[in-house]
Amino acid sequence: MNKIWKLFQYGYIVIAIFFLIDAITSFTSDKGRAILSFIFAIFITLVFFFKRYFRKKVEKRNNQNK
Repeated sequence: MNKIWKLFQYGYIVIAIFFLIDAITSFTSDKGRAILSFIFAIFITLVFFFKRYFRKKVEKRNNQNK
């Protein structure tokens, strides 16, 4: 189950890259959409790092309890 969560976690990076590409491509035509996509990319990247930190913390605690 833990390997599934690790793979699912990297899905956040894929989505963040998608929003970053969308922000870059739409910057010249629609600046509002580009800024919103850029904000989503930043938020999703922060979620990735938070979830990774929390998962490692839980794994460390589970290994100490064994």
